[in-house]
Amino acid sequence: MALVATGAVLFTAAPAAADDVRGGQQPVIRTLELPQAWRTSKGAGVTVAVLDSGVDPRHRDLVGSVRVGKDFTAGANPPGVAPRRLHGTYMASLIAGHGHGRQGKRGIIGVAPEADVLSVRVILEDEEPGFREFNSAERFENVVARGIRYAVDEGADVINMSISKELATREERAAIRYAISKGVVLVAAAGNDGDRKIDGEFAPYSYPAAFPGVVSVGATDRWLRRATFSNWNSSVLLAAPGVDIMGAGPGDEYWVGRGTSQATALVSGVAALVKAKYPDMSPPLIAQALSASATDRPPGGYDTSTGFGVVNAARALAEAGRLARHTETATGAEVQDPAKPLAGGPAGAIKVIARDEGRIRVYAAIAAAAAAGALASLVVIFILVRRVRRAHSWQDA
Repeated sequence: MALVATGAVLFTAAPAAADDVRGGQQPVIRTLELPQAWRTSKGAGVTVAVLDSGVDPRHRDLVGSVRVGKDFTAGANPPGVAPRRLHGTYMASLIAGHGHGRQGKRGIIGVAPEADVLSVRVILEDEEPGFREFNSAERFENVVARGIRYAVDEGADVINMSISKELATREERAAIRYAISKGVVLVAAAGNDGDRKIDGEFAPYSYPAAFPGVVSVGATDRWLRRATFSNWNSSVLLAAPGVDIMGAGPGDEYWVGRGTSQATALVSGVAALVKAKYPDMSPPLIAQALSASATDRPPGGYDTSTGFGVVNAARALAEAGRLARHTETATGAEVQDPAKPLAGGPAGAIKVIARDEGRIRVYAAIAAAAAAGALASLVVIFILVRRVRRAHSWQDA
């Protein structure tokens, strides 16, 4: 199975002053234009499920925002071994960290600081004693699929999956269809195998990021170019900073790391901002808002390295607002069963909200005139054919 986290921790940081942490976040805050975005949304009312190694709910930058959900890895570690929860806490802080101290100005500030986190444990840290058992035992094969369905049923609006593996399962595909049918946005890491090439053309595909409907995220370096480790292939929708990213760890620690995991958490935070402002917006439209508003777009508008460009929170909210003005989500409609064909008015259909009656009348008149002309032509052809037949009959006589 080889299900792994996609963010490598470089070193711990024990800052003497909170400025060391918040100051270390400034490049990301500027790149995503978070102060401008926070004037519109801070993620209030949205739940982001973090499918990871577990989240420390007592970290001072997350306390009060974390609900500990189900542990789908139970039985992998020997009895009495507590989960480390390093990677999951790190990701949760990037999404919904609210800082601490006066006005929350110390510690980690997440992209959506007013969002809630649902912790769903679906992986083990590399250093945990049950890691090998977890990645080889058949009973753990579909933990991600079960975690997705659990998160949806527990009310998640966004699901962050800073995890990856090379092989997909039918159960995972079905779980993703289920989540999208319920209006849940799925965000996943493109993977950290960018130095591996398939036939010299692209890096391997990773799952669940490569499933249709999932926002697949690559990582950029400090110059907003593809980080050398970041997978590059046609599944990548967009990118986010993924090098030297400050985050929180268990026990009120702080960490710096790199990976598409970190980039994914940042994008999940932006999705939470959009979902909070436009709660009825469907996952495909939110994905469109994220990609259409990206900055540092590659030549031609898209490439397999960074997708449509680097995510930008302020612009994503503006683009979502534009989409919301031109569309209207069908409310009260029955949710489409992903196992059935699309028919009978699927949920999320776009309604016509404006009709140009004058133009409709003009086009109707043109169509009527064209139909009359066609009918007259057929009558003339019929008369001419009859005349020709009569002439031939007289000649034969």
